[in-house]
Amino acid sequence: MATALITGPTAGIGRAFADKLAADGYDLVLVARDKERLNEIAAEISGRAGVDCEVLAADLTNPAQLAEVEERLGDEARPVEVLVNNAGFGAKKPFWANTIEQEEKQFDLLVRAVLRLTHAAVLPMISRGSGAVINVSSVAGFVQRGSYSAHKAWVTNFSEGLAVELRSKGVAVMALCPGFVHTEFHERMGMDKTIIPSFMWLNADELVDAAWADLMKGKAVSVPSLRYKVITAFARYTPRTVIARLSTVGLDGRRRT
Repeated sequence: MATALITGPTAGIGRAFADKLAADGYDLVLVARDKERLNEIAAEISGRAGVDCEVLAADLTNPAQLAEVEERLGDEARPVEVLVNNAGFGAKKPFWANTIEQEEKQFDLLVRAVLRLTHAAVLPMISRGSGAVINVSSVAGFVQRGSYSAHKAWVTNFSEGLAVELRSKGVAVMALCPGFVHTEFHERMGMDKTIIPSFMWLNADELVDAAWADLMKGKAVSVPSLRYKVITAFARYTPRTVIARLSTVGLDGRRRT
């Protein structure tokens, strides 16, 4: 039975991926900081889907704990066929109002961890000639909105380029670029969700189904829902200065002043 490793699986998009892949028969490796919550979710998914759920408690901004996850991905005796890099958070304040330690922590989780875990995963995948990596990015990466958007732009660009390089080796890589999704992410940021129109919100389960279908089609970038496809197409082909001037509310939920 194939195994999928998912970071940030305790809620939202990560949890939706865990539920879908378990329903499809994948054994799971669940990675997050909260071991107690991981154990609860692992027991629930295993009991319902009848798959093995391994728990790996780790703070991916901690180099030693990140290395433990890398080691698990590189364990050829227990191969990981699918990696979902989903763990993330967004700083509540603008770049200049955060401490440099807060900014570095965000960078470590959104960029460094994605880089290192993807590298650890694809090496054995290349040797086997099969495997897939889904890096959860964001529509925010298509606009200019501080360091969070910059990090997500890197994730999308990195994934898209790697997808081209590894396709001939049997390894699929895809950036998933959602917009606003009903998850705990925005509550943790202290975001006022009422400033976002209701039609802009996506359901995590539906988003993951669409993303998986895109992966099966060989897409390097997945933008679920027609409304966000239109937004990203506009952002791709409109001068950046125009996008910056037109945008009054960031995709992180903060209003410009």
